[in-house]
Amino acid sequence: MPITNFVLAGGFGSYMLAMDQRTYELIGTDYPGNRAVDVKNPSLGWMIGFMFVVSFLGLFSLVALRKVMVIDYKLTYPSGTATAMLINSFHTTTGAELADYIRANKYLRHSKQVSCLGKYLSISFLWNCFKWFFSGVGDSCGFDNFPSLGLAAFKNTFYFDFSPTYIGCGLICPHIVNCSTLLGAIISWGFLWPYISTKAGEWYPANLGNNDFKGLYGYKVFISVSVILGDGLYNLIKIIYATIKEIMNARSKQGRLPLVGVQDDDEGSKLSAAEKHLNETFVKDSIPPWLAGSGYVGLAAVSTATVPVIFPQLKWYLVLSAYIVAPLLAFCNSYGTGLTDWNLASTYGKIGLFIFASWVGQNGGVIAGLAACGVMMSIVSTAADLMQDFKTGYLTLSSPRSMFVSQLIGTALGCVIAPLTFWLYWTAFDIGNPDGMFKAPYAVIFREMSILGVEGFSALPQHCLAICSGFFVAALVINLLRDVTPKNVSKFIPIPMAMAIPFYIGAYFAIDMFVGTVILFVWERVNRKECDDFAGAVASGLICGDGIWTVPSAILSIMRIDPPICMYFKPSS
Repeated sequence: MPITNFVLAGGFGSYMLAMDQRTYELIGTDYPGNRAVDVKNPSLGWMIGFMFVVSFLGLFSLVALRKVMVIDYKLTYPSGTATAMLINSFHTTTGAELADYIRANKYLRHSKQVSCLGKYLSISFLWNCFKWFFSGVGDSCGFDNFPSLGLAAFKNTFYFDFSPTYIGCGLICPHIVNCSTLLGAIISWGFLWPYISTKAGEWYPANLGNNDFKGLYGYKVFISVSVILGDGLYNLIKIIYATIKEIMNARSKQGRLPLVGVQDDDEGSKLSAAEKHLNETFVKDSIPPWLAGSGYVGLAAVSTATVPVIFPQLKWYLVLSAYIVAPLLAFCNSYGTGLTDWNLASTYGKIGLFIFASWVGQNGGVIAGLAACGVMMSIVSTAADLMQDFKTGYLTLSSPRSMFVSQLIGTALGCVIAPLTFWLYWTAFDIGNPDGMFKAPYAVIFREMSILGVEGFSALPQHCLAICSGFFVAALVINLLRDVTPKNVSKFIPIPMAMAIPFYIGAYFAIDMFVGTVILFVWERVNRKECDDFAGAVASGLICGDGIWTVPSAILSIMRIDPPICMYFKPSS
């Protein structure tokens, strides 16, 4: 897992390329704020060194909270749950029993479970194969961009994109999560963004690019992150308070946690024997908190001393500041991933890019912002991936300690393999050429963001910070209401973290997840026992089949084999 995720967290197609000479020239040597001194071309030595000093901190940042995230908060981590279902389906009787633990702790015949999972995995894979024949270059055609709810709704990302993955997520995630996601999509893309768009030319300059912080994009990023931070900060403070209360009272009682009320049935205080077995296995092979804390502090100290050597523009106190706030951001990202399966590491990276570029200013702010973006993305992405894997380990009765060690080994391999692979492409191909095969468009976007960040918060559009403050307070108030209201009322109050994801991503995946939750709701009413027994297997099959399709899809892309239909019938430009 860590090796593959280095493609995203390592920034090999985004912030790292944004530092090189070609991107500097593409933006224009006369572009305001684009200075020749803010250039650092890729080199195998510094890339491997940078990966080693920043990639391990995310593993230590949240490992002490694994019990809270997986057992107490009961976060679903849909991809982790689907992976566990797939793994358990390959086992014999014991594997079937473990798979039963995932759903309502009812024993199923192993052959039925495997058959159900395999059938929907095949359906999902074949459906993606069918969709490929109708896909085209860019976003011009295909089922993934079909205006199923009309062209006006499509322009505001309200469409059903026929994604098996997010329908499967809707089947796994609690109803309140899916409904919160749809509510967030309606608030943002149905009302807020269209309203702000009418203020173009008044609140912000008209005719800006889609990724320009000075325009609508600035509202999207900062408002969504403000909601996420408000929700994450509230829950983190709540965890700290509950922990201190436990120590002070010398008892093992912990206050009601926000997602306990999410469950559809009344669990009460009694756990089934199966769930107790899962919990005991997960907590007995513990990772000492002192090891997590000392590991994070030690690695942060090494990184604080080393990163300024690689990037002199990013001073040691800036790196230290990043590591002080990083655990909070890692918690927010892991919490959001557990709810909706979306890893927003790039969003947190962009926030870090903007803040640190603004902090440093004209003298090296561009490179400092891009480097800080890499530090943030690495920590928050790795922490979310680790918690996702802990969820898989929890459901498969795997040793958390062994999984943690495996993550360390995988991360060490990724620190070498990912830069080597990138270096091979960078030296063999014309990376970043806008007319070539590997255009690397995000390199230009990230550099322009960093240049904008140098100008500071004054560059943000009008009322952006005021609106962000309002949404931050709203997230705190909603969480407070979820805790102080009775359970029969709080279970209908939306979750701010889930609402915030579509603010930035779009409404389409919220519609997919809502379709999944509607299917689950109807299934529960028609045949509750069958739903409890097979919903997890159906969801896992849909998610895994969609994931397996990425392998032949990548091969087709590498071989430059185009879909046959839209190549001939694509809309004219």
